[in-house]
Amino acid sequence: MVKVAAALAIVLLVLVIHLANPAFFPHLIGLLSRGDIKETAVYIASFGPWAILFSFLLTLFVNALGFPPAIVFSTANTLIFGIFWGILLSVVAETVGVTLSFVLLRFFFRDAAEKIISKHKTLANLDKYSGKRGFVVMLIARMVPYFPSILLNALGAISAMSMRDYVISSFVGKFPSTGIEAIIGHDTITHHEDPTRLIVVCILAVLLIVGAWIYEKRAAQKASET
Repeated sequence: MVKVAAALAIVLLVLVIHLANPAFFPHLIGLLSRGDIKETAVYIASFGPWAILFSFLLTLFVNALGFPPAIVFSTANTLIFGIFWGILLSVVAETVGVTLSFVLLRFFFRDAAEKIISKHKTLANLDKYSGKRGFVVMLIARMVPYFPSILLNALGAISAMSMRDYVISSFVGKFPSTGIEAIIGHDTITHHEDPTRLIVVCILAVLLIVGAWIYEKRAAQKASET
């Protein structure tokens, strides 16, 4: 009954928005389907003083849904608010979005996943591993640019990893991946030819990924020895 009530609440929210502004969802769906970064930036900026809030909610919604690619909105944010603030806004909004997705997916599907996992030894071992080492695995996965966010949301939700580990690893991991995606998109659109900042971000991302991978290997080795 709780799950039914939650589903009805989501439907009700969509209905209220539609009744308040019938043109909103058709326009938004058309915008998302086209994936035009410049058009997206213009649309967000048209909200004036409310642009930052609308961009936050839009980026949040897209990351919770997992479609279209987040690069469209992270790049649009850098065009409107600048590189630093655009990336920061995108990372925070994306983290809130994937957390919302995690909560909803876990709420609706974790019980069913546990029943399936309990019947297979391999899945049970993977589930146990995700509870112990899920933080580093999710951290590394989030750092990889262009990796499908919806897949990580689903894997995190049906795994045994804690919500705390999921949120922190997603927040930290999204800085390098979102930074790389946004800078590439921004510099391509603005024809910025100096690659210095992109190179610096890429180097930092590689160092973080390698560092996290080494830590995970050592932690796994220590666990196997005990």
